[in-house]
Amino acid sequence: MVSEGELEQIRERMTEAGIQNMGAYIRKMALNGYVLHVDLSPVKELVSLQRRCSNNLNQVAIQANTYGGVYPEDIKTLQKDYADLWGPLSDLLKKLTEVVKM
Repeated sequence: MVSEGELEQIRERMTEAGIQNMGAYIRKMALNGYVLHVDLSPVKELVSLQRRCSNNLNQVAIQANTYGGVYPEDIKTLQKDYADLWGPLSDLLKKLTEVVKM
């Protein structure tokens, strides 16, 4: 039993947490006392970069196995892709570390 004002606060907090099911929200709060809502949109970019890196690495491996050599431009492309991947990955890991410390 809650008042109208309390119910409105609960619904606002559910919205902030990205939870639509009130029962799930109440159970989570009763068992853990908190709900973490993590924005995983940066992970989508990392997955895209990882796929591109993997694809490029496969192409270089095919080139090396088929023709016995690799072009310097291919190596530079791989290096750039991996550098592009590690910057955002490092930032994401720092943010996750901060969340875990809470």
